[in-house]
Amino acid sequence: MIWNYEHIKDSFDKISQSDPITYFAPFFIFLILLELGIDLAQKKEWYNKKDAWASIVMGIGSVFLSLLAKIFYIGIYMWIYDNFRLFTLPNVWWVWILLVFADDFSFYWHHRLSHQVRILWAAHSNHHSAQSYNLAVALRQSWTEMFYKYIFWLWLPLLGFHPVMMFVMMSISLIYQFFLHTEAVGRLGFLEYFMNTPSHHRVHHATNVKYLDKNHAGIFIIWDRLFGTFIIEDEEKPIYGLVQNLETYNPIRIASHEYEKIWADIKKPISWKHRINYLIKPPGWSHDGSRKTTKDLVNEMKKNK
Repeated sequence: MIWNYEHIKDSFDKISQSDPITYFAPFFIFLILLELGIDLAQKKEWYNKKDAWASIVMGIGSVFLSLLAKIFYIGIYMWIYDNFRLFTLPNVWWVWILLVFADDFSFYWHHRLSHQVRILWAAHSNHHSAQSYNLAVALRQSWTEMFYKYIFWLWLPLLGFHPVMMFVMMSISLIYQFFLHTEAVGRLGFLEYFMNTPSHHRVHHATNVKYLDKNHAGIFIIWDRLFGTFIIEDEEKPIYGLVQNLETYNPIRIASHEYEKIWADIKKPISWKHRINYLIKPPGWSHDGSRKTTKDLVNEMKKNK
């Protein structure tokens, strides 16, 4: 048997019923309102009203699009799990511990490559387009990222992690990451050494050259420390947004702006090699060297020191 449709439907129903994000949604709204209240009372200027509404609309749109992607990938995961799994891992505590790290490792590489491959950045840049930093930004999810991101988790059902467990773990990771999007929380002492924290994630959202493409962690900052993408938040205050910011709060423009730029590049009278490179090279790459990648900007910064 190759495709077990009843098994797939049963798994989708279980994922829908056990998704922890469903239960945390009211808590998200409460915390956003609480943070907004503190912002207004203390004049912190954490929130821009139009930016926050754009983030919320992006979040609502991503919920419906994510559902379509999940339906497809649940089928793929179950097909791999039913036919090719190397082990059968039970639903017990130690498997969940393994899954926490396996899921986070997958997230790290999905997230890192989404900053280093332009066609992936076209999807992920939606999340970074907010020029303010607050809990509402956590809802500013891409409308296209979910159609490729699950590819990075394909190895887990092959090892024997059940897809229902996988999707529950992904939701737990997203819940954890919601709390990282705030300026209301400072540094967290010894937790900074191994956990992703608001301080580490503020760095990730910054456009300061020294902070670009750093701290891709989901839950654990250990991957960034291990693979050389970690930097600490120091006295240089993060400046949020994109290197070239959007002058719009229109969700459709936010979702499509980088794809439009890619299309403009590949329409140029250039070789097919250059066209392909505009898709797979880092953001900022150009065939004539007229633009700068993160690596170029960092090297330039070092030379000017």
